[in-house]
Amino acid sequence: MNILLHTCCGPCALYPLRRLRAAAHTVTGFFFNHNIHPYQEYARRREAAQQMAEGEAMPLMVRDEYDLEGFLANVAAEPEKRCSYCYASRLRAAAAAASEHGFEAFTSSLLYSRYQRHDEIRTLGEQAGREFGVAFFYEDFRTDWQEGIRLSKEMGLYRQQYCGCIYSEKERYAPREKRS
Repeated sequence: MNILLHTCCGPCALYPLRRLRAAAHTVTGFFFNHNIHPYQEYARRREAAQQMAEGEAMPLMVRDEYDLEGFLANVAAEPEKRCSYCYASRLRAAAAAASEHGFEAFTSSLLYSRYQRHDEIRTLGEQAGREFGVAFFYEDFRTDWQEGIRLSKEMGLYRQQYCGCIYSEKERYAPREKRS
């Protein structure tokens, strides 16, 4: 199967890429992460995705769209719903790209992270797939979390310390008493 892999970052895409290839799928990466903050973090993750793609000989489509204002406009009133918006917007973009470029299916490296909500990602991916007429390929890539970490360190990939948005950055770095 010819699959488009939404790539949130190099380290998280590495293991899913290898697993998909081991199952005889042809994989192309798709980097679209308009939510990452600050811009330097966005650029580092984009570069790590490109480094991983080059090292693994994976074609990578980059939708280089940094849209902090759009992200905040969609989540500022209800920051507790930010992950749902983030998942849906990136999965919709991946589904649209997969449909436009003739892929049989699309999936996401978000499914590698044990910190993401898999049921919600799967539901939103399937909705986006129906909307754009392309299958959403679900697989739980969390099974070899440690192996993915080992591989990404071995490749020398930049490994981020938080999910990506301004809210997750705050949750990661703000002192606990100042987080509310």
